[in-house]
Amino acid sequence: MSTVVATHTAIEPNILYFGTPVVLISSSNEDGTPNLAPMSSAFWLGWRAVLGLGVRAKTAQNLLRTGECVLNLPSDALAGAVDRLALTTGSDPVPARKEQRGYGFVPDKFRRAGLTPVPSETVAPPRVAECPVAMETVVERHHPVGDDGGVVAFEVRVQRVWVHDEIRLAGTDDHVDPDAWRPLIMSFQKLYGLTSQVHHSTLARIPERLYRPDGDLERARTA
Repeated sequence: MSTVVATHTAIEPNILYFGTPVVLISSSNEDGTPNLAPMSSAFWLGWRAVLGLGVRAKTAQNLLRTGECVLNLPSDALAGAVDRLALTTGSDPVPARKEQRGYGFVPDKFRRAGLTPVPSETVAPPRVAECPVAMETVVERHHPVGDDGGVVAFEVRVQRVWVHDEIRLAGTDDHVDPDAWRPLIMSFQKLYGLTSQVHHSTLARIPERLYRPDGDLERARTA
């Protein structure tokens, strides 16, 4: 029996958001009030993350000024709260490009989303109580991306990881249960959840402790 192999077609997508977790970044404004912004251009390496942000965004400006933020990861149950932050900005006046896209200034993003700020331990911005995961981070360095300088990539180092007990693997203090953790995913501007595991993973045979980033972990313990 022959197998039909699909062929590729060259296209020119306007965006390349094939699917990444949604992150609610809390940061501190100039007056000390918190800003809260959804984004999905993020990935993790050890206890560090790389964040891609528009350089004119309020969150990027706050990170450049203060050097710290909290990465709050909402579950798929919080899709409505995340969507209430769509088309909002903490910048006043609203940047021209955002104004063209329909954004409006909202000074209290937590209230707009219906979420609860709780104090962090090592940084000034608050965590989001409803998010099952929250990571307090500090900026290690930042890099311009592209030729026009409109995007900046932040490398942040995690100092604290907080999780709801319901997603922690029972009996452990260093494992998240992937069967219990249901992250909210953005794919091409639409919000999705995960399905159940579709296949066994050979990589899962490797103990997670073998990936522990000892240097950053030791620094986090003293923060």
